[in-house]
Amino acid sequence: MSKEQIIMMISMAVYMIAVLVIGVIYARRSKTSDDFYLGGRKLSPLVAAMSAEASDMSSWLLMGLPGLAYLSGIADAGWTAIGLAVGTYFNWLVVAKRLRRYTVVANDSITLPDFFSNRFHDRYKLLMIVSSITILVFFIPYTASGFAACGKLFQSLLGVNYQMAMIISALVVVLYTAIGGFLAESITDLIQGIIMSVALVVIVGFGLSSAGGVDAVINNAKSMPGFLDMFNKFNSETGNAAPYGFLKIISTCAWGLGYFGMPHVLLRFMAIRKEGELKTSRRIAMVWVVISLIAAVLIGVIGAAAVKGLKDVETIFIVLSKNLGGYGVFTLLLAGVILAGILAATMSTSDSQLLVASSGISQNFFKGIINKRANDNLVMWVSRGTIIVIAIIGVIIAWNPESSIFEIVSFAWAGFGAAFGPVVLFSLFWK
Repeated sequence: MSKEQIIMMISMAVYMIAVLVIGVIYARRSKTSDDFYLGGRKLSPLVAAMSAEASDMSSWLLMGLPGLAYLSGIADAGWTAIGLAVGTYFNWLVVAKRLRRYTVVANDSITLPDFFSNRFHDRYKLLMIVSSITILVFFIPYTASGFAACGKLFQSLLGVNYQMAMIISALVVVLYTAIGGFLAESITDLIQGIIMSVALVVIVGFGLSSAGGVDAVINNAKSMPGFLDMFNKFNSETGNAAPYGFLKIISTCAWGLGYFGMPHVLLRFMAIRKEGELKTSRRIAMVWVVISLIAAVLIGVIGAAAVKGLKDVETIFIVLSKNLGGYGVFTLLLAGVILAGILAATMSTSDSQLLVASSGISQNFFKGIINKRANDNLVMWVSRGTIIVIAIIGVIIAWNPESSIFEIVSFAWAGFGAAFGPVVLFSLFWK
């Protein structure tokens, strides 16, 4: 292992240790199941906004979206980004306030399955059972996509074994999530969101410099038919432009509809300390989302000029970060922090998914059906055990290094949007 690799690895190791320390600190504050799953509904506007968006975007923001833009140009990536930005805005505007209010009214529900069951007076707990199973079915592969991103990061950066890197990353996420619960997860998500923002902006600037400036990037893009066209896409196999029709645009923008059914995002609405602070959170969230999505698409476009013939297009962010580290010790440390951004993106989503999925078993199945008299301490230990089991299954699913992050996320996103989106909207607006 070279000196450069060691320095970057140290930067990322320090980051991983830091999030574990946060988990230990906040473990003392999780005294009840309400604290463990929802932070006692005490999140500030900043933490609620940043943790919601950081847990939403995941490694897909730094790897999947830039890779899509690198491969086919701005149409696919651009319309996806537009759909996500619009969906984020309306989720905060339409859903957040009512969900915060009605989850308290509905017997102080602390999970979505709880809320559905209480809201619709489900005496037989069928809604709770079905929604808990749905969360497990779609969150396990979603979690797997995050572990796959970590494996790709370390394999590409340090040449280490993909599976071993994935296991170590999963272990860190499991430890601080299982120890600290929702509060630890939310604070680390805030930090991780900031790191992701810095990473995106720095790599856009460095990528432009590496490619030879704005003119060089534009000229390279123009040499590929359809690359800079929102109504055509570049076909890398034929070298020609392919039409990007109206139906394709609608279906791509429809990614934004998935937000109405994303449990790990909706949980932040439920956890904010005051209903009136949601407007502030919405503004913070939208600024972060718009800047991050634009930067991610730009990285793909710039990367196509700076790095030619990349086989695994989802590693373009990693390759540019490695190149940044070739200009001295300071840039090596900076590259390490930026690459930690991928870990941050992965962890900020994986921790949320693990916690929400485990609540489906411990809070809804175990306490809701199997042992209704279980105390909070027992429920939290069941949740911790469930987190470990779900993480193991996620690692198994992502064991293949050829796993596509974008495809895995697409599957889970569509599943949640279709399964929960309509139910959430009806529960909040149907009398």
